[in-house]
Amino acid sequence: MAPIQEAILPLLQGNPSGAVFFRPLRDDEDIWFATEGCILSPEQKEFVNSGGFSLGRAYLHPQDHFPCIICGRQGAPVGFLLFNRWPGHYSWSYFIDLRQQGKGYGTAAAQLALEILKEAFPGGQIRLSVEVSNRNAQALYRRLGFHQLDELDGDDLVFGL
Repeated sequence: MAPIQEAILPLLQGNPSGAVFFRPLRDDEDIWFATEGCILSPEQKEFVNSGGFSLGRAYLHPQDHFPCIICGRQGAPVGFLLFNRWPGHYSWSYFIDLRQQGKGYGTAAAQLALEILKEAFPGGQIRLSVEVSNRNAQALYRRLGFHQLDELDGDDLVFGL
């Protein structure tokens, strides 16, 4: 098992109690959902890496990336999340199925991802990059306690705790 998985997997165990929970990909159906079944609007596609790209990254560098399905309280898939370990910090990238948006899943998933990374890597830096035009994500990250750093990730803004 890869280092990021070793740290995070135990935190995914147990009965989910919140609006969402994460589970590792377990079969072809999960791969299909992450790459094809989770529908994104054209605007969203401009803001996030595709599920296929994220799964490829996890395949090539499993020690640094851990893909998960975001499930609603009843266990049905509602989105996709990739935990990331980068030199000097940790992050996540995620998206919620277009048909499941507006139900609080995005906020709940971001809160849970933040809690998991804090517990898995105490004292580790957590940073998120976000497109300049993705105002909704920027507002969410600020509500979670992130602040914009004076650096860029390519063309993306960088937020940190």
